[in-house]
Amino acid sequence: MTSTVPNAVEHADAQQPPITMFGPDFPYAYDDFLAHPAGLGQIPATEHGTEVAVIGGGLSGIVAAYELMKMGLKPVVYEADRIGGRLRTVGFDGCDDSLTAEMGAMRFPPSSTALQHYIDLVGLQTRPFPNPLAETTPSTVVDLKGESHYAETIADLPQVYRDVAEAWNRCLEEGADFSDMNRALRERDVPRIREIWSRLVEKLDNQTFYGFLCDSEAFKSFRHREIFGQVGFGTGGWDTDFPNSILEILRVVYTEADDHHRGIVGGSQQLPLRLWEREPEKIVHWAYGTSLANLHDNREPRPAVTRLHRTAGNRITVTDAHGDIRTYPAAIFTAQSWMLLSKIDCDDSLFPIDHWTAIERTHYMESSKLFVPVDRPFWLDKDEETGRDVMSMTLTDRMTRGTYLLDNGPDQPAVICLSYTWCDDSLKWLPLSANERMEVMLKSLGEIYPKVDIRKHIIGNPVTVSWENEPYFMGAFKANLPGHYRYQRRLFTHFVQDRLPEDKRGIFLAGDDISWTAGWAEGAVQTALNAVWGVMHHFGGTTDPANPGPGDVYDEIAPVELPED
Repeated sequence: MTSTVPNAVEHADAQQPPITMFGPDFPYAYDDFLAHPAGLGQIPATEHGTEVAVIGGGLSGIVAAYELMKMGLKPVVYEADRIGGRLRTVGFDGCDDSLTAEMGAMRFPPSSTALQHYIDLVGLQTRPFPNPLAETTPSTVVDLKGESHYAETIADLPQVYRDVAEAWNRCLEEGADFSDMNRALRERDVPRIREIWSRLVEKLDNQTFYGFLCDSEAFKSFRHREIFGQVGFGTGGWDTDFPNSILEILRVVYTEADDHHRGIVGGSQQLPLRLWEREPEKIVHWAYGTSLANLHDNREPRPAVTRLHRTAGNRITVTDAHGDIRTYPAAIFTAQSWMLLSKIDCDDSLFPIDHWTAIERTHYMESSKLFVPVDRPFWLDKDEETGRDVMSMTLTDRMTRGTYLLDNGPDQPAVICLSYTWCDDSLKWLPLSANERMEVMLKSLGEIYPKVDIRKHIIGNPVTVSWENEPYFMGAFKANLPGHYRYQRRLFTHFVQDRLPEDKRGIFLAGDDISWTAGWAEGAVQTALNAVWGVMHHFGGTTDPANPGPGDVYDEIAPVELPED
């Protein structure tokens, strides 16, 4: 088993084809769309060279800009901070460049097949990520209420953990048709997916994750619910998600997004940076050798956007931090949604009022991390008395919550993510500096590993992030609360604009906030591709009949529509 608490059915063997549709809400095969030799579509030659604003230089924005460029449009990317967004890889001052810390996205499941298309395209390599009890994680320590358990597989943990695992299995099977949905997704059985999901959305939209557990006879024990919240499944404890909609959790487990994770060698930020510089082999209108970088002055994006408004001809006018004003026939907005409410002066006329309501209701999860560089992977040393690893991947109810050990080979400098926390656990760190955070973390870990002197192995200063305190993010990622399904549907389907009033068209929402799978880079890619289709359609373009885009098949696979009354 690869999860601390496994799912209701055995996950597919890593050698089998993974699930390639990332969720049940919109069962569209984005990987097939990307792989088709006909390409993503074309626009009329009269529109070639037309500028389109792309606001936000994270993964979604860069993917959208790259694909628009290939069609012959001229994307103008605006970025307030740095290319990459929450694909943010940083180094350690004074340390070897090979030592990096992933401040945002750091682990990616095989079901992220559209994301994998771009990873392969730019020639990046991946390797297994050391989640708790993953096959490639040497050992895991679960430390709850002052009692530690060392395990290499779930069989090494006390019986109560296996009881909790079985309770989660039963809960998913009885309350959410887990095996049936998992199978339908794997087989791309769209009618069956829609049949199951339609029933569950109507039944569970108002239910929290915790309420879903409590409603299950399998989880009638508070002790089991408490252990499950602290240890969780796949990536670790999930109690910080307990207030969120159970639909969010089901999207994760149905698609095996919690398992078989891989990290990008050298850091995830390389992906958008390489796409920024990449010169496509197949490109329309532009000369061979054109890249996003060389379509921009000084090979840099435009600065932060400070104002968005509509002007005559239903065009989108953008004012940036330098005071420059430019007007576009179309724009894609990929930054965090709350930016439209706080950092950017916006006309109400940009979106229908129901979409503004959905943007305002967006709920973000806080998240913090702290990393330190160390001289070598000392955790693989063996304790002379027990023969066990002296330190392990650690899940605990102490302040650190999750500690990950990241090595580059024997005797090579390595990195420890001393703590990865969400929500209330993240807010506890917010007032502390990086060094203050490190001291508290070392104290907590010292209580779990009294024989290990972590400090003596540290070779550089810690690096940290609290995403809720980042001025252009204000949170790590969206997570819907109960009752938010309708809001999410409005945002996700915004790219299909034929049903919108003409004076509300031309600006397209994309990015993690807009996806059904927030917190996973795949959602950023999928919504970018939706927006690309939307812009293409806006300019009178079409896809090849052999490779219909997400908007072409929208009526067949549109997300479940709940009544608004």
